[in-house]
Amino acid sequence: MAPPSPPTTLLHLLLLLLLLLPLLFSFPLIPSSPTCRSYCGNITIDYPFSLRSGCGHPAFRQLLFCINSLLLLHIPSGSYRVLSIDYAFRTLTLNDPTMSDCYSLAPNTSPPHGFITNPSLSKFLQPAPENVFFLLRCRRDSPLFQLGFPDTRVCGNVSGMGCEDYYRCPAWEAGRRSSAYGTSNPPECCSVAAGVVREVNLTRLRCAAYSSAYSIAPVRARGPGEWDYGIRVAYSVPGDDETGCRACRVSGGSCGYDDTKVRGEEVVDYGAVIQRLCICGGGIDAWNSTTSCESTGISEGFVVKQASILNAVLGGWLVCATGLLAI
Repeated sequence: MAPPSPPTTLLHLLLLLLLLLPLLFSFPLIPSSPTCRSYCGNITIDYPFSLRSGCGHPAFRQLLFCINSLLLLHIPSGSYRVLSIDYAFRTLTLNDPTMSDCYSLAPNTSPPHGFITNPSLSKFLQPAPENVFFLLRCRRDSPLFQLGFPDTRVCGNVSGMGCEDYYRCPAWEAGRRSSAYGTSNPPECCSVAAGVVREVNLTRLRCAAYSSAYSIAPVRARGPGEWDYGIRVAYSVPGDDETGCRACRVSGGSCGYDDTKVRGEEVVDYGAVIQRLCICGGGIDAWNSTTSCESTGISEGFVVKQASILNAVLGGWLVCATGLLAI
């Protein structure tokens, strides 16, 4: 049988094009994978944090860094390894290598970090209530001992954790133990709740070292050797961003901001200056929206991109058709 004539083949191609046009506009606008979510080791980095500029919330930009699969949090007092991020309870668990624990007092040769955040970030990143700080070898003129000490006891047992128990750790030599409270001389250890000191500024507190432990289990640990040592940090999202971000995430997008409005370490009014964005798609197909990834919220850039795809398809078919007519 002879092959079909060029006009017949062209007609078939045009009919096929008409069938494909509706499919072109029926592609889902919800991306299959967000562009901002990332991983560092076994830790998921998601809103409000991010490793990429323009993702997450601008209040937490330049806060987390991934180096050799280790997630680090960087604030003015130093860099801390992030052990976990609990997005449900909005907490981070940090490890400070310069911090004392049950087996070593100030194990590192460098001065202890303490915990001090940027002034603009301190409202949104604070030690969690379950934290207990053990301030060690504080001087007599420390602010801890200026408010009626020893009658007014700033130091005390917190959630079943206190200096009397901490003195039982191997790090303390038996001959150097002293009473934790109630003496006229400053004790070697003063345990305080996270709410008593907003930040652990060892210079301002005039203390030589510190330790930190937390308790989140319903059953208390039997002794200081079983405490969880580290810093639990609670975070909150500035303004009403959580509501707006929820709409973006439900539509399959990732919450971000216009990074051209924020440069360097400048302090900004997060509620007024920064334009929130919903980042949709991935790779070269990523596009931004001001609300969500639904069709009602797509940006002009995506409309142009879709039109470009359509033009490319039409152009391709036109070239094929021209070639067939020339046969």
